[in-house]
Amino acid sequence: MQLPPLSLYVHIPWCVRKCPYCDFNSHQVSDGPVEGHVDIHHATSAKTAPGQLPEREYVEQLRRDLESQLPWVQGRRLGSIFFGGGTPSLFSPAAIGEILNMADSMVGFTPDIEITLEANPGTFEQAKFAGYRSAGVNRLSIGVQSFDPLQLQNLGRIHSGPEAETAATQARGAGFDNINIDLMHGLPGQGTIDALRDLQRAVDLGAEHISWYQLTIEPNTAFYSAPPVTPGSEQIAEIQRAGRAFLAERGYPRYEVSAYSPTGRESRHNLNYWSFADYIGIGAGAHGKFTLPHSGEIIRTQRTRMPRDYLALGSRDPGTAKGRNAFPLPKCTGVAVAERPLEFLMNALRLEAGVPAETFTAYTGLPLSALAGEWRRLEAMELVAPLGPRIATTGFGYDYVDEILQRFLPEA
Repeated sequence: MQLPPLSLYVHIPWCVRKCPYCDFNSHQVSDGPVEGHVDIHHATSAKTAPGQLPEREYVEQLRRDLESQLPWVQGRRLGSIFFGGGTPSLFSPAAIGEILNMADSMVGFTPDIEITLEANPGTFEQAKFAGYRSAGVNRLSIGVQSFDPLQLQNLGRIHSGPEAETAATQARGAGFDNINIDLMHGLPGQGTIDALRDLQRAVDLGAEHISWYQLTIEPNTAFYSAPPVTPGSEQIAEIQRAGRAFLAERGYPRYEVSAYSPTGRESRHNLNYWSFADYIGIGAGAHGKFTLPHSGEIIRTQRTRMPRDYLALGSRDPGTAKGRNAFPLPKCTGVAVAERPLEFLMNALRLEAGVPAETFTAYTGLPLSALAGEWRRLEAMELVAPLGPRIATTGFGYDYVDEILQRFLPEA
């Protein structure tokens, strides 16, 4: 098996406020003050005062986490890094820079590495944009969700539409020439014109990339307990059709289920996921994937989710020589050979253009014939393109990816 490219995902699990639609591993700053007053710079203990984050301790845990996974790197350098959350922009530029420095020293960067940090549009984060750029971040992903004040209220967001516009302008002024804007559609009471108005504002701001995804009601969220009234399926379909056409006409073709950009501005980090390549995951709840070519294994990793549990990993033990226990490896789960076709396609078919066919064998260790039988039946239904030189759906089949994937479920 061929070693695929390698990326790094860093999870920062804290938010000022938990959004009612969010099912990510994010945790509200306990009893913290409002945005603009979160003191994260002087926290020196995991037992910090309300409103403080254990930045120093968390960075140290990230260092030990990354170090524990170095045997799986196998000489590769990082092609991309993504700071996700939570709200990574709650951490100081100095902390983000320290994390980048340790990743470079331990693993190494490719010359053209893409380094993305998710940020909220509030004024507290805007003040740090120049510091993030100086620290080495070269792509900023701004979580706008909507520019409409009513929708921001519906979504429990703590920024305003003008603040979101100012954030994009401030990011540009800080030296960022690669900016993503996150937007949602299918919001309560939203019509097609409303959704297009949000997209127009993102285009007017000159975003190099737009992530535009539908609001979904997920378990274990506030919206699941008290769901808002959202547009019906026909209205959603109309919003999506109009939005895709709108963005394509303005030079933002869709290249993934919810991602739009000019050619060459695609998210390289996400392309790494969707091509079934490898990635290190560090931080509370972070996931990773590794290829072990000598054994032919593919493994997925996951860290414990709760920040307090993560901070306690390898906790102090006076009886050890260095005062600490060895940092444990993350939980590992093997990807069985029978599951690899589905695992590969679940990622690859998210891309409208699919992936080169040779990556299937290179990254799964299986011959292309492992797909061929079922693929021919789907091809006869005009759901997928002929097998080779790319693995991809047809334009018609792209709307039926879930149904296509059902055909590749391993037998019980």
